[in-house]
Amino acid sequence: MAMEHHIQRLIHQSLALGLIENEDQIYVRNRIMARLGLDAFTLDTESDHLNKVGVAAKDLDAFTMDAKPDWNEKTDPLEALIQEACEQGMIGNADDEKDILAGEIMDCFIPRPSEVNRAFFERYRHDPKEATDYFYQLSQNSRYIKMKEIQNNINYKVRTDYGALDITINLSKPEKDPKAISKAKATKSPGYPKCLLCVENEGFLGRIGHPARSQHRTVRVQLAGECWHFQYSPYVYYNEHCILLSETHRPMKIDAMTFRRLLDFVRQFPHYFLGSNADLPIVGGSILAHDHYQGGNYTFAMAKAEADYHFRLKAFPHVAAAIVRWPMPVIRLQGEDAEALAACADFILEQWKTYNDPSVDILAFTDETPHNTITPIARIRKGRYELDLVLRNNRTNAEHPLGIFHPHEDVHHIKKENIGLIEVMGLAVLPARLKAELEDVEKYLLDRPNDIKDYHVPWANHMKEIYRDRLTETSVREIVRHEVGMKFLRVLEDAAVFKRDEKGKAALKRFIREQLKGEVEA
Repeated sequence: MAMEHHIQRLIHQSLALGLIENEDQIYVRNRIMARLGLDAFTLDTESDHLNKVGVAAKDLDAFTMDAKPDWNEKTDPLEALIQEACEQGMIGNADDEKDILAGEIMDCFIPRPSEVNRAFFERYRHDPKEATDYFYQLSQNSRYIKMKEIQNNINYKVRTDYGALDITINLSKPEKDPKAISKAKATKSPGYPKCLLCVENEGFLGRIGHPARSQHRTVRVQLAGECWHFQYSPYVYYNEHCILLSETHRPMKIDAMTFRRLLDFVRQFPHYFLGSNADLPIVGGSILAHDHYQGGNYTFAMAKAEADYHFRLKAFPHVAAAIVRWPMPVIRLQGEDAEALAACADFILEQWKTYNDPSVDILAFTDETPHNTITPIARIRKGRYELDLVLRNNRTNAEHPLGIFHPHEDVHHIKKENIGLIEVMGLAVLPARLKAELEDVEKYLLDRPNDIKDYHVPWANHMKEIYRDRLTETSVREIVRHEVGMKFLRVLEDAAVFKRDEKGKAALKRFIREQLKGEVEA
């Protein structure tokens, strides 16, 4: 009876969420039974009543729960059903196996891709935001977006001279089971899908080492005459964190078409921004093998930053250009003509790709290996197109083997990973290890027993010195969080190809005047 009860609770929850209608209950139940190998089903009294008479979605709360799913595993019917399947030996206890079954079950409740696309664009004709609201809610209700896991993340803001930086300690992605890792390594991958971003993941069952995607749906969007697939990130780092995937499996590349696609997307969805990781290792994102962009409905600190100064480009009289007041060098272009903006961005990219300034360690090539590229972000502001171009360089040397313009060794105890699009805009995605480690730092600062890591001790001693009269039980967490934010600011400063000191500012103006032939306003 326990399994039948969990199935029917999940059906009732899905009714309340609008995933299915009353007439779908028996069909959905039978599909779940088939997957679980059940050949009989006994309804409890409450479920039997609901099944016979049906019930309006507005009345369902009286029988089940709020329309919003309860992500607590003890009360969530899907979690309870998966756990029951484990206890009955239907599946193993590995996270990958649980996710595969959960995806298969939720796939019973959601429409096919063609129906999702039809529903999306019916709403889009009325209002683009209404369309994305529908798809975002569907992606949460189908459990494709891992809301339960995301709630584990630690999120806060830290005020700086550049605005409020976002800090996230990423606890949403569970650590891989060593047994599952060994099994995945021992199993030869069939090479389908080619990568985690390929469009062939839509509806893919999953396997050990490759995430379940049975309930995954994408919306087909035309970008500059090419079909791209719009989806949400399973582990959203900010509001409506979306991903646009190339329909073709091809490497990341920043070029003229990139700018056109980004601007075409924000034209169609003006309430979203869209950006791209850089296309070179170290300064790029984690997946460079598949061309993709990231966007969403969120305003980062970089987007709020104002201009330091403006400059004019004679070849592009209808494009306004400025340097943004941000730790990394950002050229902001604005205009009403998307094509002119894209052409201007392409001109800047081509000039930057070959630019050298040894006085600030900028070299465009080592032999035939390129180092200069751009991280671009597009949005619409007050009815005008806007493109932010963040100048990047991925060169290494003996002093900085992980990257000259990469987090330097003295901040690796907080952030060592690549600085991609999300970090560039002002959101630090920090490793899960910091949750426990920072708690030990707090204990150390209060002279309580702790297991502080050696690599945090110099930093902690520095905090003891500067906050000696302010360290209390009630203040210590905010102090540590503030200092983590200052470390992230240092990370952004390390990643800057032109520093914000006098030497760096002069070098950036030299690039504008000599390479871009721009006129800097007084």
